[in-house]
Amino acid sequence: MRTTKSPIALLLAAHELGRRTVRRYWHHRAPKKFTLPQLFACLVLKEFLRLDYRKLSAVLEESPSWTAAIGLASVPHFTTFQKAAARLLENRRVQRMLDQTTRMGQELTLLPGRSPLAALDATGLESSTASRHYTQARSRAQKRGKQHTYLTYREFPKIGVLSDCTSHLVLAVVHDKGPSCDVRHFREAFDQARRRIPIQTLLADGGYDSEANHRHCREACGVRSLIPARLGRSGKPPRTYWRRVMASRLHTTRYGQRAQAETTISMLKRLLGPQLRARKKPMQRREAALKTLTLNLMIL
Repeated sequence: MRTTKSPIALLLAAHELGRRTVRRYWHHRAPKKFTLPQLFACLVLKEFLRLDYRKLSAVLEESPSWTAAIGLASVPHFTTFQKAAARLLENRRVQRMLDQTTRMGQELTLLPGRSPLAALDATGLESSTASRHYTQARSRAQKRGKQHTYLTYREFPKIGVLSDCTSHLVLAVVHDKGPSCDVRHFREAFDQARRRIPIQTLLADGGYDSEANHRHCREACGVRSLIPARLGRSGKPPRTYWRRVMASRLHTTRYGQRAQAETTISMLKRLLGPQLRARKKPMQRREAALKTLTLNLMIL
């Protein structure tokens, strides 16, 4: 799937998405110097170019054609972007924006009325800018039992991404913390995506193996779930019905297309980077949500 490399094209798409999902101003007595769709478009540009808020203001000051494309008469102060991100990227607004990107994908015929194949996978994100050499040296020192001033990272931000296998558009994103079992965010991601578009077949890896997940998909929602039965004792068949079906018939299905979920995550990390600049957990969740919205807009 090709993605745009044009900042102006991305600004226009983000501005259109903002115009469809948020109002023009926070309050009727606001100064009315910038509209909320304009601020959202600038935040998407920040993620696209991997900038911080100060650099975003500086880049926009020196790029009048970019600001003219979205009708921005003057460049906001970097603190304006920071405060706008805290409110524009709240979960309820992010959900509305994901709803709208799904509709935009259908308008552009990238998405059909029903997704024949969707795939779910989870990935961790970097919460530190420490180099790989540093982290490996720290790990070796800890294994030797030496006392160093290295930081110990016991948690990392994690997201579950459910995407359409053909267009790679993100249909749902859920936030978690790692290391943790993937199965606990399965239902939230699935229900979130199913509200946006009907799904015929859902693919997931063995980390989501659970009889309850199969029953929720197949019996409660009428969606064919394909998840390998990997949990339990090796050499013994699963005891429950749907997991036993997976163990015997999964190789005859289109389960190989589950790799498309990894392709979506690869696109996210290669194009937008695996690092999060934010340090506080609420802002890390918002930044991760902005990454997924930016990827969708690049595809659209």
